[in-house]
Amino acid sequence: MVERPITASDFALRFNLLGPFEPRPALAVAVSGGADSLALCLLAARWATRRGGTAVGLVVDHGLRPEARFEARQVTRWLAARGVACRVLRWRGSKPATGLAAAAREARYALLADWCRRHGRLHLLLAHHREDQAETLLFRLGRGSGLDGLAAMAAVSERGGVRLLRPLLDLPKARLAATLQAVDQPWVEDPSNRDERYARVRLRALAPVLADEGVTPVAVAETATRLGIVRAGLEAAVADLLALSAELDAAGYVRLDVALLARAPDEIVRRVLGSVLACVGGAQHPPRRAALERLLTRLRAGAWRRSCTLGGCQMSFEDDGLRACRELRAAREYLPLAPGGTALWDGRFAVKLSRSGSAPPRRRVASLEVRALGAAGWRALRDTEAEAAGRALPNAARLTLPALWDLEGVCSVPHLKFLRPGLPAVPAVALDAVFRPRRPLCPLPFAAVRAG
Repeated sequence: MVERPITASDFALRFNLLGPFEPRPALAVAVSGGADSLALCLLAARWATRRGGTAVGLVVDHGLRPEARFEARQVTRWLAARGVACRVLRWRGSKPATGLAAAAREARYALLADWCRRHGRLHLLLAHHREDQAETLLFRLGRGSGLDGLAAMAAVSERGGVRLLRPLLDLPKARLAATLQAVDQPWVEDPSNRDERYARVRLRALAPVLADEGVTPVAVAETATRLGIVRAGLEAAVADLLALSAELDAAGYVRLDVALLARAPDEIVRRVLGSVLACVGGAQHPPRRAALERLLTRLRAGAWRRSCTLGGCQMSFEDDGLRACRELRAAREYLPLAPGGTALWDGRFAVKLSRSGSAPPRRRVASLEVRALGAAGWRALRDTEAEAAGRALPNAARLTLPALWDLEGVCSVPHLKFLRPGLPAVPAVALDAVFRPRRPLCPLPFAAVRAG
């Protein structure tokens, strides 16, 4: 069967579902040079241009093959000839001896997302297609994944403030190749796609055998879509329960209404607990299901009045509330920070060091670092106005607040409005800290694939 090319209207019908988009959309497209990503880049550029926007291709050179640099230059020339700007991002530094594929994938996403943030591109397009979606489900099935994993890839997700868009998940790879052939556009063939050291290559070799048993990419991807719809429904219910039962404090702790949790189904409550623990604990993912099941069992059995720790958080119970604070033993990060520097501390707080006054920095500025206030820092605030503000917070939350330290002790605790007077060894500096955890309390909901 000869596949037909993807037309501009075909693409727009799918891509418009992934909005909203700004009046003049600014898109970035991850381009490897293969048929999939090159076709996506050309389609996206046409879509953006017709709306007064722009699309730029981003090629990541991992530095793992000598041919990669030449291929990156070739892709740049191809796109330039069609009026599409392209940038090459290089993964520099040493490479791990083990787990190289996973490290390269993580580095790729980090480079792409960082470029998008620095250049004001909210939307990053990825060329995963129907066969990729089917392979993802099969891999996760082999690892014993639950519903969330078997829903495979989302059409819309988020990473570090950048929207990851996958508009081709319901389309076969052959249509992407046909799209390039229709405009006489060559592409790069990555030799790793034939390297049987990679699990995906070995799985593709089994495709004819699986197809004989009805396990086709179409059928598997459709299963992923149906599971994705179920996952999206569950996440909507979780969001509703969080909105009703959770109170998030700017100091980085959450209080839950146990009475409302008691009336909700187990699966929804388990997910709520996981979201709270990931958010407060500064983690990318919730604790393992088995650990959450044990916590849920305690709640259902009425044994919830004893405090416990889980996921780097301290769970405390009082009256009809369940409170999750960061565990002091887990908040161990010592983060050096220079005036003007910004960073994410402990996976929870976006911190920035600003200089008040015009005094030039001295050598001692190098000793400035962000770490938890802790018991020693709290003692240093005794008999100050900050002490009164601190006593209004739960002890666990208070001790895990971000504080700026130097060799003489605590300089600044922004949540308690404390700035050490004088600061004789350094210029007058103040720390800004905003609770902006690696994973928000209510993440972007799973976007199931829906064909246009």
